[in-house]
Amino acid sequence: MKKTILIDLDGVLNQYTGNFDEKFIPPIKDGAFDFVKELSSSYIIKIFTTRNLLLASKWVIENGLADYVDDVTKTKELSYIFIDDRCIKFDGDFTILKNQIENFEAWHATNTK
Repeated sequence: MKKTILIDLDGVLNQYTGNFDEKFIPPIKDGAFDFVKELSSSYIIKIFTTRNLLLASKWVIENGLADYVDDVTKTKELSYIFIDDRCIKFDGDFTILKNQIENFEAWHATNTK
């Protein structure tokens, strides 16, 4: 049985840079198509987004990912792994976590790739 991976849309699969536009989803990020396609052979792939689900589903189809993505959801579902550009891995230490929160920057704020 395949495990599920939830992948965030903005900032992971697309070229989101922090300028949110509810009517426009940025183009697919280089390498994202091959990444999703490869993972889909071993995992159930679900796109997680806070965006309008119809717009996000249309983006998936327009970028050729429909055969590799099992669902587009706003729900934090039971999954093996969450992939997101705005997350912190909790390691059991709240002091370290608080410091990470206070110093957090999304990768796209400090990286131009």
